[in-house]
Amino acid sequence: MTEAVLQFPCGDPDTARRVARSLAPEAGAIDDDRSSVQLARQGDTVEITVTAADLTALRAGLNTWFRLVGVAERAGTA
Repeated sequence: MTEAVLQFPCGDPDTARRVARSLAPEAGAIDDDRSSVQLARQGDTVEITVTAADLTALRAGLNTWFRLVGVAERAGTA
């Protein structure tokens, strides 16, 4: 197993709360037998831990979560 921890500072706790809340439904929905994710929020930072069976699955998981966080951040500023 391999793991990566992503931290996204959102500027303030309210924005981090909105981003984390919008990502929460995806956390269990896109887990599979090759990768899984844990989502946490601490103050103004959203933390995502991606665990994967191999590097290919880790890269795919990271790409997915980078995109999802970007969408959540943009949607919160519109």
